[in-house]
Amino acid sequence: MASTKKILIKLLVDNSSRKVLFAEAGKDFVDFLFGLLEFPLGSILALMFEQGVSGSGSLGKIYESVKNLDNDYLVSNQTRKSLLRPRIADVASASDTKHTLLKQFPQQEHSNHSNPFQHDQKPGQFVCSLPPSIFAPSPQIVSSFAGSSTTGVPAPAPPMVVEGYVKGVVTYMVMDDLIVKPMSNISSISLLCSIGVQNLSSVEEKTVEVDLDKGLKLLKASFESNTVLTDVFLPTMRFTI
Repeated sequence: MASTKKILIKLLVDNSSRKVLFAEAGKDFVDFLFGLLEFPLGSILALMFEQGVSGSGSLGKIYESVKNLDNDYLVSNQTRKSLLRPRIADVASASDTKHTLLKQFPQQEHSNHSNPFQHDQKPGQFVCSLPPSIFAPSPQIVSSFAGSSTTGVPAPAPPMVVEGYVKGVVTYMVMDDLIVKPMSNISSISLLCSIGVQNLSSVEEKTVEVDLDKGLKLLKASFESNTVLTDVFLPTMRFTI
C-alpha cells in the first residue's frame, strides 16, 4: 500500500551525543501521533504486516496465530475479521477527524444490516430495532415548515468541521520520547541549555519526511523505546563532526 502523503518535520540533532533533541512539527504530524490512539491493535498489526515492518514482537505472533487458526476452533459468534480487521468504535470521529495517513489503516467494513444500537446494549436492556430514519420528518413536512417562515432570515450555515485534533496555527515541540507540547516562547539557546546541551556548535537542524512507512516505524519504536525519533531517523543520517 503506497502512500502519497508525506509530512515534513524539522529535527534538532546533537551530533556530539548522536541524539535527536526534539522536533519542530506542525498540526499534520501531531494529528498523526494523536490519531494513533483511535486504532485497535488489530488494524495496526495488519498494516505492519502488509508494509513489511518486521519485529512486531509477540503481538505479531498473536496476530499470526489468529490468521492461521482453523475456523473449527473459533466460537460460532466470532469471525476472524473482527480480530484481524477490527472496527473503529467512533464512526463519526473516524470519518471526520482522521489524518490522511491514518485513513490507510485497514479496518472492518460496517454492515448495512447491523443494529446501530447493538454496541450500547446492556444485559436485560431492550433495544429498539427500528431504523433511525423512521423518526426523521418527511421532506414534505420539512419543506412546509421552511416555506411558512415569515422572518426572511436564512438558516445559519452549519459549523465548519476542522479535521484532526490540534489547532494548526501553532508550532509544536515533539521530544525524542514523543512528548508533545506547544513550542516554547523562550529563545532557542535557553531552550537547548535547559535540556542539557553543552556544546551548541554540535547542534544541527535536519528536515526529514514522514510517510506511511516512517509512521509505522515510529509506532513500532514507541512500544520499545524512549528515544523514538533518534531510533527511527538517526540511523539514516550522516554526521559531520
